[in-house]
Amino acid sequence: MAGMAKPSVRERLLDAAVEAVRQRGYNGCGVQDITDAAGVPKGSFYNHFDSKEALGAAIVEQYWQRGACSSLCVLSDESLPPIERLRRYFDMLAANMADRDYKCGCLIGNLSAELADQSRLVCDRLSAIYAGWTRSIETCLREAQRAGEIATGRDPAVLAAFLVNAWEGTVLRAKVDKEGTAYRQFQEIVFGVLLG
Repeated sequence: MAGMAKPSVRERLLDAAVEAVRQRGYNGCGVQDITDAAGVPKGSFYNHFDSKEALGAAIVEQYWQRGACSSLCVLSDESLPPIERLRRYFDMLAANMADRDYKCGCLIGNLSAELADQSRLVCDRLSAIYAGWTRSIETCLREAQRAGEIATGRDPAVLAAFLVNAWEGTVLRAKVDKEGTAYRQFQEIVFGVLLG
């Protein structure tokens, strides 16, 4: 398409790496696999990343900034009541997983499970993402409490952390079962019991 910027080598490497890691896991793909998928010489990898671990940290950031983080916008959409924002947010995440036939799960959760004991660099980045993600949900929960939509007796920070943790477990279960029952159970308990 005329006028569109051609992706840089770094962007091509990151895009290829995100997809490779989604499909085969971090340890299931090597630098050569990634450079082949990106259509760049292997030597160019080291012009952009010091190591595969540095690439891992960049993958986490790319995935979060390009996709996962953008879906958080619904949580601050003041045209909707806070609980409806939360419901729509989790519905969007569930639909995304269903669109991928429950094959890839959540890259944040996958890398957390795979690299927790292998890479401090990647874990630090994952930890920062979990913290920001939790704060976004916490803010929405605080608004729901102020609006009288949910009880004020529960700490929104604890509730938000629980929702992120429960969500990641839900994604893992759906990835194993290859269907959406875990999502329906999550919605039923979260919105019918916990926040109902």
